[in-house]
Amino acid sequence: MSSKTKIIVLHVKELIYTGIFAVLGILFIVLLIIMFLPKEEKRATLSTATQAADSTYIPGVYTTSLILNGNVVEIEVTVDEKNINSIRLVNLDEAVATMYPLIEPSFEDLADQIIANQSLEGITYPDDSKYTSTVLFNAITASLNKALENEGDDEE
Repeated sequence: MSSKTKIIVLHVKELIYTGIFAVLGILFIVLLIIMFLPKEEKRATLSTATQAADSTYIPGVYTTSLILNGNVVEIEVTVDEKNINSIRLVNLDEAVATMYPLIEPSFEDLADQIIANQSLEGITYPDDSKYTSTVLFNAITASLNKALENEGDDEE
């Protein structure tokens, strides 16, 4: 019986490099997963939008205030039982319109889309006014949430 001895030569330097690259590869994969998962904030906005589309409204005029550069600008939403009738900016000071030149065109674009769709779903806005549109969209959403009928709020 002859047994052949097998000798394996491992270089410590190569083991260290392999270990480092394996750890970096795992970190890279975890980073990609974290980057491309949808954020909770977007999920909450979508659920609010779905709720607004499926619910009936308490007819009336609802406002939400924005403070821009120390000036109050109000978003006014008018609804009836099933429809969003109008969305408009109220008390837009000339100084605010000058300081924020994208506020009026962004608002008009959002208002037209929401009234046409009769919901907050599928709203798009250009990349050049992303932050302005987000602030205005959140204010419109807040006004529409005030208009939603809540079963627990019925008067007795």
